[in-house]
Amino acid sequence: MMHNFNSYTKGLDLEFLKAYCMEKGKLLSLSRGEILEDVGKPAQWVAYVVKGSFKYIVRNEVEAKDYITGFVFEREFVADYPNCLYGTKSEIRIEANTPCEVYAIRGNDLLNLYEESEDKASIGRHIAEHLFMQTYSRFLDHYRLDARGRYEHLIARCPDIVQQLSLKEIASFLNMTPQMLSKIRKDITFG
Repeated sequence: MMHNFNSYTKGLDLEFLKAYCMEKGKLLSLSRGEILEDVGKPAQWVAYVVKGSFKYIVRNEVEAKDYITGFVFEREFVADYPNCLYGTKSEIRIEANTPCEVYAIRGNDLLNLYEESEDKASIGRHIAEHLFMQTYSRFLDHYRLDARGRYEHLIARCPDIVQQLSLKEIASFLNMTPQMLSKIRKDITFG
């Protein structure tokens, strides 16, 4: 299991959301490569991952190439947030990276849950703020770190990631070619 990949959860107590998904959610089993959310279709799911992992993919139409923008691992939540709350069209594809089992609720059910009380609304706001901070930090890393620095930062934060993902997937997430990543890894290993 991966730790520390999705930093937005740090400092958030999401046990109520986990319990809600597991009690009220629909158990979905997805095969590797199966799509949970797709580009251009209304986003609809918030799911707690019991088994497996997912990747978030965006398509660069000019290059006719897919890029991985994120991952979700066991005991985390997968969603096209906040699009799933409002059923707006997804701009990403969320694909099962391995066989997965999730407890999924509709995003509009989560939105209704947030509207039940000020405490739950506050949790919704904190989730959005933490997601923004994580996304903003990753965005800035593309400017403040070179390719090697981005890889070293990822490995320092998530040392087990090389056992969970292929080098091609890691390279795509870091916005570099697999050849560049291989060279960086060789330089780090052999000095």
